[in-house]
Amino acid sequence: MLFPLEDLVKFTDNIYEITVAANRRAYQMLRIKDPAIEENEGKVVSLAAQQLFSKKVTYRIEQQ
Repeated sequence: MLFPLEDLVKFTDNIYEITVAANRRAYQMLRIKDPAIEENEGKVVSLAAQQLFSKKVTYRIEQQ
């Protein structure tokens, strides 16, 4: 799976937020050794971004 550039181009919200969310999701997936990583040929950031764009995983911004 390649990084979902088409989804990124269509994304209308804050690009910085979705980038940070994809990075954190990728980190989570690596920590729990998610088997989907192997199915995606080790491309964990692409997988995390795809999960965010397809709404399989959501994120929220915590206000401090």
